Amino acid sequence: MSRIFITGSTDGLGLAAARTLMKEGHDVVLHARSRERASAIAEISATALGLVIGDLASATETRSIAEQVNAIGRMDAVIHNAGIYLERSRGETPEGHAKTLAVNVLAPYLLTAWITRPDRLVYLSSGMHRSGSSALDDIDWKKRPWSASQAYSESKLYIATLAAAVARHWPDVLSNAVDPGWVPTKMGGAGAPDDLEMGHLTQTWLAASDAGAAKVSGGYWYHRQRREAAAEVGDLGFQDALVGRLEELTGLRLFA
Repeated sequence: MSRIFITGSTDGLGLAAARTLMKEGHDVVLHARSRERASAIAEISATALGLVIGDLASATETRSIAEQVNAIGRMDAVIHNAGIYLERSRGETPEGHAKTLAVNVLAPYLLTAWITRPDRLVYLSSGMHRSGSSALDDIDWKKRPWSASQAYSESKLYIATLAAAVARHWPDVLSNAVDPGWVPTKMGGAGAPDDLEMGHLTQTWLAASDAGAAKVSGGYWYHRQRREAAAEVGDLGFQDALVGRLEELTGLRLFA
């Protein structure tokens, strides 16, 4: 059985993944943005290995999340599930970053660096990543007019690319990106057409399964099937350029 940390596990896909993994007998560490959000999952958190609290929009709180996880012990897998969708405005985090970028990309980057390295990493992307721009000069949306949809698409391009870069730089870690589909969660809306169960079973499978098909790295997955990601994801130059920009924005180097 594995120890698995899941970000954003108070509702939606993250909570469904946690329930599935716990039912299978795994030790799960849950994450809530605030104590108020944590109270909503009191029933499941009582039987979880642990519960950590912190807002991923804040680098300081993200550091605290990593410290809380590390205090529990080394994880076998981390599922970077948390994300935000269509923000009405750029917003501004305590560090001055666009909120969509901070939560969807910078926080997973920081947690990847700060949490004791696990055996497996799973990053939640989206089919919308294919609409993301490969231009990296304004990924923090300081010059362009705000576009919620474009910002989200770009964030999901970046996270799929980060997953591929981790797979390349850390051959001892199984790192994959997952498109859960357009599923009927609070984020996706009640009318979303994709299968909610398959939306979370791919990441639980990649995080914990002993099946040979799940023990691979560098993949982009949809409903337990490998799919072709946007060309940028596998482009080594784009990977390096993106990681360089994330290093600039966070002040933290991920790869030596």
